[in-house]
This record gives sequence, C-alpha cells and structure tokens, in this order.
Amino acid sequence: MSRLGLALGGGGARGLAHIGVLKVLEAENIKISAITGCSMGSLVGGLYCYYDDIKKVEEFVFKAMKHPKFQELGVEHFNKKKTGEERNYFEQFFDFVGARINALKAFNHLSYFNEEITSEIYELIPDAPIEKFKIKFSAITSDLISGKEINFTSGSLRDVIRASSAIPGIFPPFRFKKYVLVDGSTSESVPVRRVREIGADRVIAVDVTKDIAIDVAPQNVYEILYRSEDITSFHLSQERLKEADLVIKPDVKNNNWSNFDNSEEIIGAGEKVTKNNLKEIKKLYKKNGYLLQFEQLLKKVRGSV
Repeated sequence: MSRLGLALGGGGARGLAHIGVLKVLEAENIKISAITGCSMGSLVGGLYCYYDDIKKVEEFVFKAMKHPKFQELGVEHFNKKKTGEERNYFEQFFDFVGARINALKAFNHLSYFNEEITSEIYELIPDAPIEKFKIKFSAITSDLISGKEINFTSGSLRDVIRASSAIPGIFPPFRFKKYVLVDGSTSESVPVRRVREIGADRVIAVDVTKDIAIDVAPQNVYEILYRSEDITSFHLSQERLKEADLVIKPDVKNNNWSNFDNSEEIIGAGEKVTKNNLKEIKKLYKKNGYLLQFEQLLKKVRGSV
C-alpha cells in the first residue's frame, strides 16, 4: 500500500499555500500517511493531522488571523514599505531614527515580540499529543545550543509548532528541556528526509521559498545579514529537494513572509499548482513500491557520481 508523505516547507504567509495543496489532495481522495513540516508547514501540517479535515484547518487559520492577539502583533508592518521616492522627508527621517532606537533596544532582548504575547498567540493551538494522530506527524526545529536539527515526533502539538516556527529575531526561542529552539528553516526549510523517517515511502515536497533574486542591493547591516541567511537557506533547500520524488512550487515567491493580507490568493496558488501536477501526483501515488525503491536508489547513485 502506498505510504505518501508530504514535506511542507517554511515561508511564513507563503506557507498558507499548503492549505490549497491539501484541499486538492483531499478532494481527489489521495490519502496522506505522513507529514513533516517546517515553520508554517508545521502549523498547516500539524493542524491537518489533528483535524483530518482541511476545511477545519482553513477555518482555524482565518479565525486565528482575525483574533485580537494576532491583530495586536501587527505583522503587516514587516511588509515592504513605500520606496524613498514615494515617502516624504518626515517619513524617511522617522524611519531613520526609529530603526536606530529599535536596534539599540534589540541588544537587550531576544526577539521583536516578547514571551508574554507570543505565548498568548500559541495558546490558540490545540494542546494535543502528536504521537496519537491518525496521520503520522513530525516537525523540525533547530537547537541554538548544539546546532542540531531536531525532528519532533511526539509531544504537544502546541509546543512542537511553536518550536518549529520561532523565527529568529521575531519570536523568542522556545526553551524545551536542554534545548533552546528556533525556526526549523535555520537548518532545513523543506524536510524531505525527515518525512521518510516517520514512515513515508514516497514524498511530495511543497516548496514555498521566496524568490532569491532582488532588485536593490542591501542598504544596511541588517539587510545584509538577512540577505546572507536567505541565500544560504535557498541553496540548502535546493540540495535537499533532490531527495523528493516530486517537488511542487506554488507561485508565491514574490510574497513577503508577513503578507497575510494575500491569504486567499496564496491558498489559491497552492490549489492551482496541485491541480496542474495531478497527473504526476496520481502516478507517484499508484506506483509500485519496488519500482519506486529502485528509482530512488538510482537517483542516489547518480547524485553521488
């Protein structure tokens, strides 16, 4: 019997495309045996394994985005601002001063959002043991102490999602036992290998990384640091994606991680790309397991040459 696994990548708001992907797979009665998520992929994937109903996942997400605590975060402020030509002198001046004040404050804090408001936001997520889900689920996160990638296969859904989606500098690291955990994208944004570890014999990877090309060179030290991280993450993802049996890429690459205003459009992009790849998805889903193993072995041999 086919054991189809999904590797759902991180990308903030772009990760809502995973909802569209799951909508189509569910409508086509393509059964998912295992999901491993990273960051937003862990949220969508974890909720799907909990509810086993993509409509309930979508309802949860939209309800959460309208929640007063989520609105209080003000993540829309992280979207691209108007260009210098469009902003007047005073807007530019206060941006200049504000950026420096916030930079000074940052040296005394671990993140932009504090522990209290972050905990209140994650309280919305069900506190359910993931090891009891009908669909196997895991989520990756990165430990700041050891530098290791951790793949959580048990524990509270709420804690696991929080650890996997703790964007460095934006949300505080999640402390669990001996670990200090941050967003899984730090080590691997599309966890193809990890979903095989929890039982998948064939893997569809959903890549929602943003467009690597930019129009304007970084203007300050922060932009240079973030840009360097983006480049590293992108190339690591491309290497890991080679291990998937099929990769689908929703057209969301031009959306910023905080662009939740485009949620419906992003979900639609996930639906569209899945429908466009249905023939290949069904072929993979129905493929003989022994033939698939041989093809995977051949791919590894060719990759090592």
